[in-house]
Amino acid sequence: MDYNTRNNWTKVDWFTVLLYLVMIIAGWLTICGASYEFDIDKLFDPSGRPMNQLVWMGISTAVACSILIVERDFYEVFAYLIYGAVILLLVATIFLAPDIKGSHSWLVLGPIRLQPAEFAKFATALAVARLMGTYGFMPMRPKNFMMIVGLIVLPMLCILLQQETGSALVYFAFFLMLYREGMSGYFLLAGVCAVAYFVIGMKYAEVTVLGCTNLGILLVSLAVLVITTVLVYVERKNVLAVKVIAAVSGGVLLIGGVVAYFFPFDLNIVVLSLLGAVVLYLIGLSVKEWVWHYVLIAVFTLCSMGFLFSVNYVFNDILEPHQQVRIKVSLGLKDDPSGAGYNVNQSKIAIGSGGFLGKGFLNGTQTKLKYVPEQDTDFIFCTIGEEEGFIGSAAVLILFGVFILRLVHLAERQDTTFARVYGYSVASIFIFHLAINIGMVLGMTPVIGIPLPFFSYGGSSLLGFTILLFIFLKLDAARRDR
Repeated sequence: MDYNTRNNWTKVDWFTVLLYLVMIIAGWLTICGASYEFDIDKLFDPSGRPMNQLVWMGISTAVACSILIVERDFYEVFAYLIYGAVILLLVATIFLAPDIKGSHSWLVLGPIRLQPAEFAKFATALAVARLMGTYGFMPMRPKNFMMIVGLIVLPMLCILLQQETGSALVYFAFFLMLYREGMSGYFLLAGVCAVAYFVIGMKYAEVTVLGCTNLGILLVSLAVLVITTVLVYVERKNVLAVKVIAAVSGGVLLIGGVVAYFFPFDLNIVVLSLLGAVVLYLIGLSVKEWVWHYVLIAVFTLCSMGFLFSVNYVFNDILEPHQQVRIKVSLGLKDDPSGAGYNVNQSKIAIGSGGFLGKGFLNGTQTKLKYVPEQDTDFIFCTIGEEEGFIGSAAVLILFGVFILRLVHLAERQDTTFARVYGYSVASIFIFHLAINIGMVLGMTPVIGIPLPFFSYGGSSLLGFTILLFIFLKLDAARRDR
């Protein structure tokens, strides 16, 4: 039975609804700016993108109202069924979707195109929340944690098989929610380290020092050594162990560096041997003191080195050629202004040309002349930068910041684990989309095709984000008063 049914509408968080309305209206105006071709009448062409987006705005608003009418318990009771149905739809899409720009992720139903991957986000959030909301469920137990990861990874695999890498990466956002629910911060540390190792290993993969020492491997190995030492101190406060590792490592590296300078050899052999000795030392400490934390740190060290030496395999044998080029361009390893780097370069030009106050609504020359590809979808932010300038861009980022902070506030006040987990999943997904899309437009992250919520053109995207958000607003509206 739904809680406080009579007051559901009055208990809806109308401030969040207002933010939603402001964003979809601002998004529509931005799409108009990106689609404008010096003819105001074309903005109201029924087949044009502004009118199509307006139709989807109406559909999304109607769906939002319907979600608020349905009883709260519906979303929890049927969470697994919704998840299963979406997974079947994702699998069907792999075989039924036509090839559109190298991707098999769109189902074409007459004049309508739908991207099921957009709806898998809220379905996965519901399923994970239902699992973690089970009475007595302890998410950090290994078996339970693997069940959660399984629910997250399954749609990722289906989307990867559709050749939609960007949409699949969004599911890493769920680990932000898991951190709130008790996941060790070392998992996030491992994720950050993996990114850092990959970037450093790739950027300096072809640079040699001291004659024949690979600089990429050397830098990452030294970073692993430093992080391992810090973890020993942070986790166990074992000052003696830290001194032993630091003294031995410093001495060995100093001697090895001097010898390599006069008699060039691969210094990485010394560093890797040193890391192996540190691992054995940590295992010995674990046996001596009967403390398993040392073993975990040793495993982290081994996994770090294993990841480093798998970078080349992943990059050369798993990533697609166009993805390899995008990463190389992002890392400055390749200059491709007319190819993979074209979008980002033109986006930066468009944003820079807007200056402080912008050129004004419908007055952006870079976007009007179509210099920026995908300017009304993945690169919609460059239209904001050109037409509204720094002021408009900052306003949009502040708007998103307030929106996300509001979601976190709402999630924290929930009275059930199901609603809280779902709320943090929603906030995490919006954080991930915002960070990657803006980083992509500014050239700070590789171009992987992630839309800016409520602003990028696309009916599936708008509808998917609307459902994701309003299910949470319904859960919040129907919560018990504390």
